[in-house]
This record gives sequence, C-alpha cells and structure tokens, in this order.
Amino acid sequence: MCRIASLFLLQRLNSIMSGDAGDFNNIETRALSKFFFLQDKAENEIHAILKETLEEHATSYGNVKNWVAQFNVVIFPTGMRLFLDDPKQ
Repeated sequence: MCRIASLFLLQRLNSIMSGDAGDFNNIETRALSKFFFLQDKAENEIHAILKETLEEHATSYGNVKNWVAQFNVVIFPTGMRLFLDDPKQ
C-alpha cells in the first residue's frame, strides 16, 4: 500500500515539476506530508520540501505543524486516543 501511495505521489510531483503546481490540492498536500512524516521527517523538513517543490502553491508552516500534531495521535474505534509522542509511555 505504501509503495502504491508513494508511486502516486511521485507521479503527482512529476506533473507539478512540469508546471501544474496550481492543481495540487490540500488533500494531496496532506497525504504527501503524512508520507514524509512516516519517513521520520520533522515539521520544518516537510515544509521545506513542500516549499521547494510547490513554490508559491505550498501550504503554510502552520498547516504542516497542525497535520503533524494530528498524525501523532491515533484514535481507535472505541474513542481511545494514543499519543505517539507522549513521553509518559
């Protein structure tokens, strides 16, 4: 699944590099941010990659920071939450 997602994202990045950055939507940007998060990239690294690739179409650092905070929380179907970066665990 991860390989399929990464191939999709790479294909979208290639289309962006050819000049279609304006049609890269927020959902795809969030998915790309999660992809880099799963590769243990920090918020500032993720934003730098997006900024370099998407230029003026990149999302704000605040959005990336909020998304990373959401990625760090796992919500189970029972409603229980697990905070991945909780130092008490």
